[in-house]
Amino acid sequence: MAELQKKLQDLSDEYQKFQGELSTAVEARQKLESQQQENTTVKKEFDILADDANIYKQIGPVLLKQDKAEAVMAVNSRLEFIEKEIRRIETQIKEIQEKSEKVKMEIIQIQSAAQQAQAAS
Repeated sequence: MAELQKKLQDLSDEYQKFQGELSTAVEARQKLESQQQENTTVKKEFDILADDANIYKQIGPVLLKQDKAEAVMAVNSRLEFIEKEIRRIETQIKEIQEKSEKVKMEIIQIQSAAQQAQAAS
């Protein structure tokens, strides 16, 4: 019975670890989605600007003039990167959920086996 208890505790710890990892991954995805939304808004603003409009980029405390084509390319490449990261993190979330579910099922099996053994005695 002590061996079963130890295994149950180990699985419970593992399950909690997966839940922590899942929480971290979800937070990262939310942050990326926020950045994606910001960059999409910037891209829409660029679409309505004239080609000769003044665009400034903040680098530290300084505003530097930037060419529109260059700015649009930078935003597009940032959006591309963010989309790839979101896909990567969603894959990671899916894997963590699958591992977590396996551990959860194992915990349930051990608990039900322990209850049946207890009921039989």
